[in-house]
Order: sequence, then structure tokens, then C-alpha cells
Amino acid sequence: MSIPTSDRDQPGSTSRLRTTLRSWLSPRRPEPEPGTAGQSRGAILVELSIVFAVTLGVAGLQSLLTLVDALLRTSSLDQQAVSINAPAATVGLVDLARQLTGILRLFAWGALGVYLLWLSGIRPARIGLRRKGFPGDLVRGAGLAALIGVPGLGLYLAAHAAGLNLAVQPSTLDDAWWRAPVLVLSALGNSFAEEALVVGYLLTRLRALGLGENRALWISAVLRGSYHLYQGFGGFVGNVVMGLVYGRVWQRTNRLWALVVGHALIDVVAFLGYALLRDRVGWLP
Repeated sequence: MSIPTSDRDQPGSTSRLRTTLRSWLSPRRPEPEPGTAGQSRGAILVELSIVFAVTLGVAGLQSLLTLVDALLRTSSLDQQAVSINAPAATVGLVDLARQLTGILRLFAWGALGVYLLWLSGIRPARIGLRRKGFPGDLVRGAGLAALIGVPGLGLYLAAHAAGLNLAVQPSTLDDAWWRAPVLVLSALGNSFAEEALVVGYLLTRLRALGLGENRALWISAVLRGSYHLYQGFGGFVGNVVMGLVYGRVWQRTNRLWALVVGHALIDVVAFLGYALLRDRVGWLP
């Protein structure tokens, strides 16, 4: 039975889906960045080296050394544990102050990247930190959290069961009155620091250096994975995948708030969920 010409000329649903996926997997052609013409490649490279030497770059190196130390121990990775939010002092109020100090440092790291871009003529709105459309960013962020969070949990459990990951304890803080708000603030600090630096700042600077969008995306994603190596190989792979997805979404939409919201939601659920469930369920390592 022949297909009418009018139907044959129209692409089917499979073809439209393939076209949509190809469009999202391909980088959007970026607009020229203002304020970078007067900056030499050397100056940008020096700036990148300094920024990441005091922030997430050194964190990646420390994380690698932590993993090496774990591998050299007599016990396997799955028999070891690592905590993300751990007590920092024996006295409750001192512990609270130190937790808040660490969170302040995270926000300062993210602000440093945004400020350096602003000094070079790139306003925060240009990298996606704009008030207009923020309600939509909340919805996009929730979608990204679901897209990454659920498979990420499955990957973590599988990696731990295979002996490739440590038991990650998102929170071992005491059950104090300030635990919940501190964990929420910690999630916000982590999300803002990572997305502002590893996506908004780094990808913008790599564009100024003339790197292609795909190459820059991989650099950003591997950097994101590097400072999660302390969790094991599953933590590295999972965060590289997250970096590829989040970085491409930013390259296509230029909505950084959506990434911050999505990342924060994942961490809030992980931090608070673990604190509430760790003594009540048996499937959490």
C-alpha cells in the first residue's frame, strides 16, 4: 500500500525526535563575549589558574589524593565511609559557627567567578543569573533534579555494591536545632559555587580562549568529577555525567539559575533525607 505524497513528505515522530535530540546534543553557536577583546590568552590562563588554585581545582587534587589513600588501605572501598557534612567542633555553637563559615566560603567562591566576569564586562545576567524568568528556572531546576538525582542514586548504589565507591554519608551532624537549616544552606552554597564557577565562569572563559563548545564542556565536566573523587569511582562518573548534562543545558539555554536550583534540590534531598533515614532504613550504605 503506497503512502500519500503529503504524508510521505512530512517527517514522522521518530524523525522529529531525532532532530530534537541532535539539536540539543549539538552546541549552540555562542555570541561573542563583550569585554574579552582586550584580554590576552595569557592573562585569561593566569586568571583561570589562580581562581581554581584557590577553589575547586585544588579541591579536585585533594579529592584524588583522598581516593589514593583509600585505595592503599587494607579494607576495600565499600567498607570505608566518607562524610560530606561532618561535625567541625565538639561544642555545639562553635560547630554551628564553623559550618556557617564553610558555607560562606562556598558562596564567596561562586561570587569570585561572577565578579571577575563582571570586571571584564560580562554582566551576571549574560551568564544566566537574571531575575526575569526566574519562576521558569524553578521549574527547569526541578526537572533537572529529577533527571539527574534518581539515576544518580541508582549509580551510587550500584557502584558501592560493586566495591567501586565508598559509603557516602551526606550528613553526620548531631541532631541539633540548627541541623536542618545548616544542611539547606550547605546545599545552596555547594550548588552556587559549583554552577557559578564550573559552568558560568569556566565555560565563558574557555569561549574567550577560543575552545570549541564540546571540548570546553568535557573540561568542565571532568573538573566537576575530579573534586568528587573522594567518594570513589562512582562519584566521579556520576558527576562527570551531571557536568555534561548541566553544561550542555547552559550552553543551549544560558539559564544558570536553573542549574543552581536543580543542584540545590538534589543536595537538599540527599542531606536532609539521609539525616532523617540513616537509622531507619537498611538499604542505605
